[in-house]
Amino acid sequence: MTEKQLPDWELEVKPRRVKIVAWLLAIMIVVVFGVLAGLLRITDTGVYFRVWDQLAVAFIGVLIAMAFLLFTRPRLRAGARGVSVRNLFGDKLVEWDLVEALTFPEGAAWARLELPDEEYAPVLAIQIYDRGRAVDAVRDFRAIHAKYAPAAVEPQV
Repeated sequence: MTEKQLPDWELEVKPRRVKIVAWLLAIMIVVVFGVLAGLLRITDTGVYFRVWDQLAVAFIGVLIAMAFLLFTRPRLRAGARGVSVRNLFGDKLVEWDLVEALTFPEGAAWARLELPDEEYAPVLAIQIYDRGRAVDAVRDFRAIHAKYAPAAVEPQV
């Protein structure tokens, strides 16, 4: 089968609570910096602020808000192709033969994809703050993993 003939992803998980908090913080930052930019020229502080200074303050607020919105990006997808993990900055496709498990270590804020040689990939899409949704996501992933991952070969004695 070619890549275009493969079925769509069977599981797609995105964080919920962190996404809401990120949007609220981004909006709040833009409003606060917008108000600050507007107030720059109103009071006499002994410094002469120009329109460009106001625009720069507003632009800094937008940049900070965009940084908060990076937390809306995480996503985990699983299907016949493998596992696609998208975190803040990158997207990684992992073949099923490299996936050992999806674990949620005690005390961790998010899950991680266990890979060979004690390596792992963080999965920010499944976060402890989502509580029951995180448990369901791990359970669903493990069912898909059992379906597609090659069976473990036991060593011959």
